[in-house]
Amino acid sequence: MPEMIRLTSAIDGFEFDAWHGKPDGARKGGLILIQEIFGLDDYILEDARRWVALGYEVIVPSMFDRQERGFVAKHDADGLAIGRKYAGDNGPENPVADVKACVDALKQDGPVFLIGYCYGGTVAWRAAARIDELAAVVSYYGGGVAGIADMTLKCPVICNFGRKDAHIPADDVKATIKAAHPEVPVYIYENSGRGFNNDGRPDSDAQDARLARVRAAALFDACGAVITP
Repeated sequence: MPEMIRLTSAIDGFEFDAWHGKPDGARKGGLILIQEIFGLDDYILEDARRWVALGYEVIVPSMFDRQERGFVAKHDADGLAIGRKYAGDNGPENPVADVKACVDALKQDGPVFLIGYCYGGTVAWRAAARIDELAAVVSYYGGGVAGIADMTLKCPVICNFGRKDAHIPADDVKATIKAAHPEVPVYIYENSGRGFNNDGRPDSDAQDARLARVRAAALFDACGAVITP
C-alpha cells in the first residue's frame, strides 16, 4: 500500500513529505514524479499509481513543504497564484536538493528515473544537469526549460509540449532546446495544451497522453529499466 514518508534534503537538512508506492510484483526501477505547482493533487497521485502498476517504485515529493506543508490547490486562479508564489519562493536550489534526496532513497535498488510536469518539467531539466545518479528524465511542458536549455545534461532527456499551450510557444521552445541539445527529442502534441497528462482536463487528449507515456516507458527501458524480483 502507498504511504507518506519523510525525506531529508541535503541542502539545508529540511525534512519534507513524499508519497511512496511500491509495485506488488516485479520491480523495473525507481521513479520520481515532480508535481505541477498545485501540490500533490489527485492528478499527480493518479499518475503515480499508474506507474506503480507498471512496475516502478515511485516517490512523489511534496515540493512546497518549505512554504506550506501538505499544500494542495485547485486548478483555478487562486491556486495558480499561490502555486506560482511558492514556486518563486522555493528558488532553483531547493527543488534539486529535494530530488537528490529522493534519488538517494531509490538508487540502492537499481536505476532511478524522473518525470516532471509543468513546474516539475523545469525542475526535471535542472535535475538532469545537476544530479549524476539519474538514468533518464522526461520533462512535460516545462515553461522554464528554454531559459536554461544550455545546461549540460548528465543523462538522456525527452521533452513534451502541447501545441495548444497558450503559455509556451512550442516551436520556439523546441528550436531553443534543439540548438543547445540536438540529441534531445522534443515532441509537440498537436491536440493538447498544458497539463495534457492529467486525464479529464480540458487540454488533455487521451491519445497524446498515452503516446507520451509510451515514449517515456521506452526511454526508461533503453536506459536500464529491468524487471527484478
